[in-house]
Amino acid sequence: MGSFFRSHGFKRFMILVGIAIALYLMRSMINLILLTFIITYLMNRLSMKLTSTIRKYVRLNEKLIIVTLYLLFVAGIVGVVYKYLPLLSQQITQLFNLISAFNLNPNDNEITRYLAPTFEKIELGKYLEQGVNIIFENITNIGKVIMQVLIAVILSLFILLDKKRIIEFTMKFKDSKLAPLYNELQYFSKIFTRSFGKVIEAQFIIAAVNCILSVIALSILGFPHLIALGMMIFVLGLIPVAGVIVSMIPLCIIAYSIGGFMYIVYVLVIVAVLHAVEAYFLNPKLMSAKTDLPIFYTFMIILFSEHFLGVWGLIIGIPLFMFLLDVLGVTSTEDMKAKSIE
Repeated sequence: MGSFFRSHGFKRFMILVGIAIALYLMRSMINLILLTFIITYLMNRLSMKLTSTIRKYVRLNEKLIIVTLYLLFVAGIVGVVYKYLPLLSQQITQLFNLISAFNLNPNDNEITRYLAPTFEKIELGKYLEQGVNIIFENITNIGKVIMQVLIAVILSLFILLDKKRIIEFTMKFKDSKLAPLYNELQYFSKIFTRSFGKVIEAQFIIAAVNCILSVIALSILGFPHLIALGMMIFVLGLIPVAGVIVSMIPLCIIAYSIGGFMYIVYVLVIVAVLHAVEAYFLNPKLMSAKTDLPIFYTFMIILFSEHFLGVWGLIIGIPLFMFLLDVLGVTSTEDMKAKSIE
């Protein structure tokens, strides 16, 4: 029994538990920690790709590229806040009013005659009114959110500009009395950036592509409030599987309001095409190193992570689970195929 408590695996497990406890004690700062990590990881990946591409033609300092990217990023945030935030809040209100005013006329046809009592029982307007109230409560805290984003951007910029010195200084702990702890933390950090970071990157890219293609298709169909719809599609696109299902509800309601059941068919076709692009092109390209999760696992992870982590859980639940699978040494589908070939 004593050998078990002295084993390397047990020590590694206790260090992981210690990290979890430390993060729990810092839960009031979790927004800042997650934002800083996500921005740093994504901007580092983008700057490295841009640097390698530009240096094929012009010799530029990587720090100059990093600073330029951050200036463009901050300019984008400021532009959105001052120019599009009022328009966005107005469109969200109009969008909810449009959905809450949605009504199926029982005299239209047999289908609407069947669906009308169901929608009356759901009391859609009541739930949407509550949703509007929640949104406006969050808008009142928009200053706090923007401040957290700006602090995360500044911290991220300092990390990337000074990453070589940070790595060199951190390496000093390797030969110190904290060497055992350093080795384990280095092990976890490598796995974390490889699994968690890669999945987060893929989720953001997939959500952005789906948002752009969806807005283009919806604009062709003549949908109103495209900025609000685009924001909704992007945010829900960060939630694997469930985000697509949730986004279909308001889209189908708006489609019926402006064009009847034929427009609902159009929306379903658009969603099916985008889902096919994601499943057969984006996912294999961006998440080739991931373990393929059954839909049941995906929904269960989202449910539990939302319960324990709140809204953040919807976004980081899957990447966090992938990190735990990597730590536990769960073999991915591709690794299993490779081994079977060998």
